[in-house]
Amino acid sequence: MGKVLVTPRSLSKGGHPMLDRIRSAGHELVFPSPGAQPSEDQLAAAIGDAVGYIAGVERIGAGLLAKAGKLAAISRNGTGVDNVDLEAAKACGIRVLRAEGANARGVAELAFGHVLAAARGICAADAHLKAGMWTREKGFELEGKTLAIVGCGKNGRLVARFALAFDMKVVAYDLYPDPAFAPSPAFRWASLPTTLAEADVVSLHCPPPADGRHLLGAREIAGLRKGAVVVNTAREGLVEAAAMRSALAAGLVRAYTVDAFDEEPPGDWTIAKDPRVIATPHLGGFTDESIDRATEAAVANLLAALEEAGI
Repeated sequence: MGKVLVTPRSLSKGGHPMLDRIRSAGHELVFPSPGAQPSEDQLAAAIGDAVGYIAGVERIGAGLLAKAGKLAAISRNGTGVDNVDLEAAKACGIRVLRAEGANARGVAELAFGHVLAAARGICAADAHLKAGMWTREKGFELEGKTLAIVGCGKNGRLVARFALAFDMKVVAYDLYPDPAFAPSPAFRWASLPTTLAEADVVSLHCPPPADGRHLLGAREIAGLRKGAVVVNTAREGLVEAAAMRSALAAGLVRAYTVDAFDEEPPGDWTIAKDPRVIATPHLGGFTDESIDRATEAAVANLLAALEEAGI
């Protein structure tokens, strides 16, 4: 009935059983770059005949969408759609669908793993021992410290609960705060400036600002408590890299962690190779459970959209 592109790296080798639902519906699966993030040229060569698209984090811009003459729907296997030109998709009559909350648990657990790793210097200690060096860096305990959550949706709320279980205080900012979410007397909502100013640890769980600026630029980073930890499992572009490197070098920020890069693998490895940075290769939703939930939601969303379109 039609071709369906599949590009998420966790799916693009074609082995996930949920993809059989697409085949059973009569569609042909197309994998432009098995096991790797596709290039713009690979996508352009494949998208012309596609009626559906299970998409990862690759950039889907207006130029690419203009080549998609048959495409009815793009279904993300995650929540974020900032990699898709939504205005161009709307103009082309292409629906953009999200797997709401499917990878929230995986991302939240990784984020809190980053918190613990930064607080205790786990990654550096492991690297030193493997290099034959017995060196110890004094860490800090989480009890009584303040975790600031920027973006308190499904991911952020799970991180808040993890922090509360460690006897931390939690202050959260969201564009649309929900007063009904009040898991503990140690939790409260606040403005973004207050949230950042009070933080011993900041955890980011939001899309980049619509105007393209960094959420944490030089001014915001300079306003953090000295020795704060910044955990970024959302988007690399939320944090101004040069300003963060300067703050790390000056000891103003104790540690920075990052999981999702604007380009994957990154074209510039400077931030990832900084010894004061904990970097992981987009592991947040890369668990068996998260992949299964996200794939199930993405496939169901796409098939429903294709059925509604009569395809």
